[in-house]
Amino acid sequence: QVQLVESGGGSGQVGGSLSVSCAASGYNFASGCMAWFRQAPGEEREGVASIRNSGRSTFYGDSVKGRFTISQDNAKNTVTLQMNSLRPEDTAMYYCAAARGGNCYFSPFSSKFYNYWGQGTQVTVSS
Repeated sequence: QVQLVESGGGSGQVGGSLSVSCAASGYNFASGCMAWFRQAPGEEREGVASIRNSGRSTFYGDSVKGRFTISQDNAKNTVTLQMNSLRPEDTAMYYCAAARGGNCYFSPFSSKFYNYWGQGTQVTVSS
């Protein structure tokens, strides 16, 4: 049984930094992709960052390129999203997701390809 548990997040200041982590149990990192999505109230879910190939390949949404970094610790079975230069529009619930299989290779931010989801962790950025 796959379980994804997010931690971190919380409140930050504009221009500051926060990180969120996802601990995965029962999931083989080599079997597909891991990703972070976010959803703000009244907004659609947005793909933020994705990682695959045991961490060798990463992808970022346009709104976070150059500011966010996704990384993977295979020994600890965790995926971390480091968020720098925070903006108010980064405020959202952040979800960790894991895909089984290679469909995510073609579209890393299509949520339909992700089989497992965490419960989410809130990130709030204020000025």
